[in-house]
Amino acid sequence: MRKRFYLLSLGCPKNTVDAEAMSGLLADAGWRRTKRHEDADVLIVNTCGFIDDARQESYSALRELAQAKRPGQRLLAVGCLSQRYGEDVRRTVPDVDGILGTQEWANIVPCVETLLGVQPHASVRPRSEVSVVTPMHRQAQGPSAYLKIADGCSAPCAFCAIPLIKGPQRSKSRDAILEEARQLVTQGVREIILIAQDTTAYGRDWGEQDGLPSLIESILQTVPQLPWLRLMYAYPQHVTPRLIEIMASHSQVCHYLDLPLQHAHPNALRRMRRSPDVGSIWQLITDLRQAMPDIALRTAFIVGYPGENEEEFAALLDFMDDAQFDKVGVFTYSPEGGTAAARLPDQVNREVAEDRYARAMELQRDISLALNQLLVGRVLEILVEGTGEGISVGRSYRDAPEIDGYVLMHGEWSVGKMVRAKIQRAMEYDLEGLVLSD
Repeated sequence: MRKRFYLLSLGCPKNTVDAEAMSGLLADAGWRRTKRHEDADVLIVNTCGFIDDARQESYSALRELAQAKRPGQRLLAVGCLSQRYGEDVRRTVPDVDGILGTQEWANIVPCVETLLGVQPHASVRPRSEVSVVTPMHRQAQGPSAYLKIADGCSAPCAFCAIPLIKGPQRSKSRDAILEEARQLVTQGVREIILIAQDTTAYGRDWGEQDGLPSLIESILQTVPQLPWLRLMYAYPQHVTPRLIEIMASHSQVCHYLDLPLQHAHPNALRRMRRSPDVGSIWQLITDLRQAMPDIALRTAFIVGYPGENEEEFAALLDFMDDAQFDKVGVFTYSPEGGTAAARLPDQVNREVAEDRYARAMELQRDISLALNQLLVGRVLEILVEGTGEGISVGRSYRDAPEIDGYVLMHGEWSVGKMVRAKIQRAMEYDLEGLVLSD
C-alpha cells in the first residue's frame, strides 16, 4: 500500500498546529502527505465549527471531497465541527467514512489505518482517552511558526462554544513547549507565535496563577537566537504587571499584544459574562503603553450581541475612537447552540448587526490609516515572507501572520531574511518600504 494522505486544514492557527501534529504522527507511521487529493488513499479535513460561516466552509469542503472521492479512497472529518456536530456531519455528508473530534486527534494513525480495513461509511471513532497537549514533532513550514501552549478553555464567556468543543483548559508541559521551540528554531524559524484559547491562563489548570511570564523567560533562555517571540489571545484580566515587565525588558518579545476585549459597555460585558470593569481595561492599556511606547495593540469586538442597543454601540465606537487600537477585528454576533448567549432575549436583527459592523470597521479603517501614516519615515525590521516579480512582502513586529497587514518592498530578498526598511507610504492596513543596505 502506498499509504498517502491528503490533509486540508480550515479555521484558526490552533487548527493549523493540530494539523501539523497529525501530519507528523502519520509521517512517523510511514504515511506520506500529498498535495493532490486525487493521489491520496485517505482524505482528511480538519474542520472548524466555531461560527456558522466556518461550519458552512467545512461542510462545503467535505462535500467537495466526497463528490470527488474515487473507489477505495476514505474521507475522514476531524476537528471542531466533528467534535461538536459529528452526527450532523454524517447526515449532511453521508460519504464521510470516519469522525475524529478535537479531543481525539492523537488517534489519527490507528483511525486512518482502521478506515482502510473497513467497509466505506463505517463508524470509526476511537474511544480511548488521549492527551492533545503531549509533546509533538515539529516540522517548520516557513519563517514563522505557531506554538500552542494549551488547549481548551475554562473562561465563562456566554457567547463562546469553545469549552463545549475543546473542554476545559489543559496546559502543555513546559519541557514539551521548550522542545518544540528548540526544534523550530533549529529548522530556521525566525518567529514563534504563542497561541492558546487564552495564553495568559497558562498553568492555571495545575495551580500556577501567573505562569506565562516565566514560560517566556524559559523559551528565551532555550532559544536565545530566536529573533521574535509573539503573544496572541491574551485575556485582559489575566495580563499581569509581571507579564508587562517581561515583554518590556526582553528585546526578543515583540511589542505587540492581541487582547480580545469583545465590547466596551459594562452592561454588554455583563451579558457576555466578562468583567464589566471598563476602567481596569483603560488602566491596562495605559500600563502597556507606558511600559512599551511603541507597542502595537490588537483587539476584537462583537457587534449585534443580544440586547445591544444604540447607546451601548455608541459607547463601543467612542471607546474605539479614544483607545486608537492599531489593529481591530470586528465580528457580528453568531448565536451558538448550547451557549448561554443563544438563550438571551432581545436578539439583534441581522441587518442592524451588519450595519453596526460596517460603521465600526469604517471608524477603524480611518484610525488604522492615521496610525500607519505616523510610521512614514520610520525604519522597521521586516521579516520577509514572500518574494517574486521584483517585489518582496514581509511583516514588522507590529503585524501578526494572516490577520494583520504587510510591508511591500521593491527588490527580492530570500524568505526568512530580516531586513531593515524605511517606511515610505502608508495605506489603510499595509505599508510600503525601502530596504536599506546592510
